[in-house]
Amino acid sequence: MRWGKAAVVVTASAVGAGAAALVVGRVVSEISVRSGGAAPASVGGLRVHSVAADRVELTRAPETERPGVWALEWGADGHLVLGDLLSTTAQTVVRAIRSEGATLPKPGEKVVLTPWVLRGDPRSALGLEFSETAVATELGAMPAWYLPGLRDPWVIAVHGTGADRGQVLPLLPMFERFKLPVLSVSYRNDPGAPPSPDGIGHFGETEWRDVEAAIRLAVDSGASRVLLLGWGVGATMALQAAERSAWREVIRGLVLDSPVLDFRTSVRRQATRRGVPHALAELGARAAEGRAGVDTTTFAHLASGDGLQVPALVLHSPDDTIAPIEPVRRLASRRDDLVLFREFPGTEHEALWNADPHAYEDILRRFVTPLL
Repeated sequence: MRWGKAAVVVTASAVGAGAAALVVGRVVSEISVRSGGAAPASVGGLRVHSVAADRVELTRAPETERPGVWALEWGADGHLVLGDLLSTTAQTVVRAIRSEGATLPKPGEKVVLTPWVLRGDPRSALGLEFSETAVATELGAMPAWYLPGLRDPWVIAVHGTGADRGQVLPLLPMFERFKLPVLSVSYRNDPGAPPSPDGIGHFGETEWRDVEAAIRLAVDSGASRVLLLGWGVGATMALQAAERSAWREVIRGLVLDSPVLDFRTSVRRQATRRGVPHALAELGARAAEGRAGVDTTTFAHLASGDGLQVPALVLHSPDDTIAPIEPVRRLASRRDDLVLFREFPGTEHEALWNADPHAYEDILRRFVTPLL
């Protein structure tokens, strides 16, 4: 869909300016209230210029110049892991290839840059044993992966918007070394999971109860403590569960990657990333707020940190184009008694590990160790 003043004028002439605002707001709000879609950090419009066994030359763009570990995807199942930036020209960049024995894209191939360097499940991606299980919730069974461990706390991983249970894959080897059980969950409106009654997302306002159900499953299975790990809106759900859940006493700590603490700004930014003009994005944000029944005072309370009762590792990027960092910085400052805060400049929403895997895992390891 193309957005512009003309669309508003045509609609307004047909049904009136007030009704036009409602129609446009509702249409734009679909971007945020419907689950799924590409991960926010995924970038298309790129081409392969040349390729060798150990390197690939790509269209130069801010995203292809970022440090760290990323992946290229193309066609039905093309997937290639990229490493260091080796060189640049005015039009292209050359990056190292980290995938051994992978099928390579052909010159001229259209590709997408994505943070998903691992695909599949824990066994196919990493050789780790796991079982398919399900979390019993008020809406039905939510599919989950369970990886066994020998000690508490259980790690309950809650993915962000546009992702799935596989978002936890890069961190599983570290949790396996700690011998921690991991439960990577889905929630309402995910593919294969029961839908919410109205079929739309509520930005954690109802979804946190699916996280609570996962905590209950862990406790019923023998866990005495849990660690909640979330990305994006999944991090917001973890915060809500830590404050509102009847099982909150067993929560030992929180790991919050790119938490969404400013609902309106995040929804507006999400729309403008899709090419929606600012004025229409504002309409969409207000429409999404009404449709989802979001109470913005809840977000303000979460951002204040007043309800925080357990240690929290908070990770964010100042260059996040979805979730603004300012409320996260305020939370970290107000609750520095419980919050360990680390910024990852130069990367995107929910793509902090990609920017610097070593630094990410190091700070996560130092945070988790005292909680064992």
